[in-house]
Amino acid sequence: MEYIGIGIVILVVIAFFKTIRIVPQKTAYIIERLGQYSRTLDAGFYILIPFMDKVSYKRSLKEEAIDVPQQICITKDNVSIGVDGILYIQVVDAKRSAYGIEDYKYATAQIAQTTMRSIFGTFDLDETFKARETINSKVVQAVDEASDPWGVKVTRYEVKDIEPPQSIIESMEKQMKAERDKRAVIAESEGEKQSAINRAEGKRQAMIAESEGEKQKRINEAEGKAVEIEKVAEATARGIAKIAVGIGKENGKDAVNLRIAEQYIKEFGNLAKQNNTMIIPSTLSDISGFVASAVKVIDTVKEKKDKIGTLS
Repeated sequence: MEYIGIGIVILVVIAFFKTIRIVPQKTAYIIERLGQYSRTLDAGFYILIPFMDKVSYKRSLKEEAIDVPQQICITKDNVSIGVDGILYIQVVDAKRSAYGIEDYKYATAQIAQTTMRSIFGTFDLDETFKARETINSKVVQAVDEASDPWGVKVTRYEVKDIEPPQSIIESMEKQMKAERDKRAVIAESEGEKQSAINRAEGKRQAMIAESEGEKQKRINEAEGKAVEIEKVAEATARGIAKIAVGIGKENGKDAVNLRIAEQYIKEFGNLAKQNNTMIIPSTLSDISGFVASAVKVIDTVKEKKDKIGTLS
């Protein structure tokens, strides 16, 4: 009897612990009663019926990351590439994830792989590196539609790596090197072109500045000569006026005759200094004749001046 009592106590303890269930946050328990679905337990404290209720499935409601293994995809231009990625899913209906499919993680990964093969087949190799966002969104859309009956929501997909064949990698490296060399040559030629343009522009501006300076110099010289001629003319006019006034005075003509005779003799003296031969007038009357002609010219000028003064 003692052993029977102990056994009963043990059974009661086991039954007690089997009836109590504490469901953690972001977790769902699927309860079956006598082999049939009974209910879904969310986070909280629950008491089950011993030997009748059973926790058949436990589902995490958190977002999960599934590694999609690398697979070979053939692009539109018939290049075989290795592609792998990461799929992010979340269970939104624990009951359907338990009874809709045996292994929802494996199934979603397989759908992601087949979808990738189909999508990559619509792009050329060069386009696959540029269209990652488009590929990701198409994979998410296709897998999400397929996994909806299983109570699984696909949140996003990311392509981790695209691995072309080694021969393609070498060809791409050569192409990129050729493109870099081309850009370098173009940049160098553009630099030389700009340098030549700058030098030509500088030379043109220097020539313009020089011509402007030369122009201004000539203008200044012309203006200076004009002023000089004007001053000389004014001085000459004043001198002639004074001479005319002096001639009209007493003994003025005698002074003019004397001045002309001196200039005449001086000029013959200069000719004698510049030549080895002494030049002497043929007759002394030449000097008096020259002076008389000069005096006659002066008288004529004086008469004209007097007439102008009378008319005015």
